[in-house]
Amino acid sequence: MKFPRSGHLCRAASLLLLAAPQLHALDATGWRHRQILDIPAAGLTRAELPTETLDAARSALEDLRITDPAGNEVPFTIERPMPQPESTRRAKSFRSALGDEATAITIETGTIEPLAGVSLEMPATQFIKAARVEASHDGENWQELSAGQPLFRTPQGAEKLRADFPRGAWEFLRITLDDRRLPAIPITGIRLLAAKSDAPVEPFTVTIKSRDENPNVTRLALDLGATNITLASLHIETPEPLFTRTVSLAAPEVSEEGITERPLGESVIYRVGVEGKSEARIDVPLEKQIHARELLVFIHNGDSPPLQISAVRGERRMVRLIFYAGGPGSYVLLSGNSECAAPRYDVSALGSQLQGASAQDVKPSSLAENPGYKAPEALGALALTGAAIDTGDWKFRKTIQLARTGAQQLELDLDILAHAAGGLRDLRIVSDGRQLPFLVEHTSISRPIALSATLVTEPKRPTLSRWSLKLPRVGLPITRVVCVSSSPLFQRDVRLWEEAADARGDKFPRELGRATWKQTPDRTTHELALELNTPPLTDTLLVETDNGDNPAIDLRDFRSFYPATRVVFKTSPEAAKPLWLYFGRRDASAPRYDLGLVAEQLLRATKSNASLG
Repeated sequence: MKFPRSGHLCRAASLLLLAAPQLHALDATGWRHRQILDIPAAGLTRAELPTETLDAARSALEDLRITDPAGNEVPFTIERPMPQPESTRRAKSFRSALGDEATAITIETGTIEPLAGVSLEMPATQFIKAARVEASHDGENWQELSAGQPLFRTPQGAEKLRADFPRGAWEFLRITLDDRRLPAIPITGIRLLAAKSDAPVEPFTVTIKSRDENPNVTRLALDLGATNITLASLHIETPEPLFTRTVSLAAPEVSEEGITERPLGESVIYRVGVEGKSEARIDVPLEKQIHARELLVFIHNGDSPPLQISAVRGERRMVRLIFYAGGPGSYVLLSGNSECAAPRYDVSALGSQLQGASAQDVKPSSLAENPGYKAPEALGALALTGAAIDTGDWKFRKTIQLARTGAQQLELDLDILAHAAGGLRDLRIVSDGRQLPFLVEHTSISRPIALSATLVTEPKRPTLSRWSLKLPRVGLPITRVVCVSSSPLFQRDVRLWEEAADARGDKFPRELGRATWKQTPDRTTHELALELNTPPLTDTLLVETDNGDNPAIDLRDFRSFYPATRVVFKTSPEAAKPLWLYFGRRDASAPRYDLGLVAEQLLRATKSNASLG
């Protein structure tokens, strides 16, 4: 093996050589997993970590260790090759020239830095145009870099305002926008996009666990197959011929409120037709580490029908260990220690200097159990049994049915949501008189409830249209009421309210929400969505609108929506049966479990779906 001639790299390799003998034999009994690294010769070595290693290790890889054939610990540094992000800068100057069928924007870049694209700034809110990009060193002789690129902006907020081209340094650029189909649009600013450096990626399998159609939003829950993956991008495959959609990503995380969904980023995917050609972008870039196995994808459909999704593919960034092997042989890579501190090697400070160094590449063997592993006593808490409980003050209970033992998720039904105390503070999972700790998961899934509607006449107010809507239970935490109309032309202020009672039993109108609904022949929104400012107290809702001197509008297909809520817990094979979920005690305080100490491990686990009896 040959080292580069760089003095920095030679000094780094020398330090690796000096550091290795200073460490002692490692007691490997605290590590649950092992993988073999077959080293053919002494020298600087690079091991690329597969997803199964990332999944077995802790999130920051602080539990990884390498031992040589004699069992001595070997120092290493972690390399995470990442691309350098694009940078933007203003162009030195630009001018626009309007032609009969096109707008030409000539740009003086004012930089010799390599460029990879141009982003246009404009006030137009709705357009689609084809763009041709040309480049020049002298402003006289032009070379075409790309043609037919779609630039667009839709009323729903989806947009593509950048024109890409092959990386290169140019003093002048010219963007020509095709104005044959739509009027010319003013250009108010130009941003130059400096080319970014790339980094290697590896495709990996992504499974669609579930698909839920919320109002105007498709929610996909993806199983990444492992935890701690640094996700470079997702590719959403669809056979739809023409579409634009904003896509946002989120990941479950543990907070004081339980399990919530943390936003990660968003992008626009599209397939559009320009000049008889189809241009598509179906990837959602991310460049973030995902600590859980699950990733949530939200496809915002607006008033368009949901997309067909045939598959989702992922690309991840590579993670490598770099170390000096003192000789050939079978080295061991250890992972899966929940209690050890992160190692402090002198060679870690040389990580940036070792990137790109000449090294022999080795591939870890498949993950295997460490035969000498001794589980620490702290892991016994994973049985997760709580204190004894007297359930005499709880009004209701339901049985929990399990398909298998282990980590579980259970969606709460309408009975529980209607009768539980605020904040679900009275929920208890009980087995054989003892509590089973759990986490509450607040999801972004909206479950529909069909409502029976009755048109109510008001003889004293003939211009008023009012509908009485019946909920299946009192106290449901609904957040939205939706209905549709076949009337083609109208504008109405719509009010949602209920008739509630105060402490003395006197009735009073309690407003829950209101909205303005407008439909014209060229802009129809057949669904009205009324967002509730507060949950209702009764089981009867009233929707009303004043028609003035206009004919009454037709409203039908009333539905309400509530957010799906789950509890996440863990059962052991020796747990007693049956398992009960208790609720219905208004004076109960929220439980406080030691489960928070292992919440991250529970969040990362593959969970089975439990059900209610």
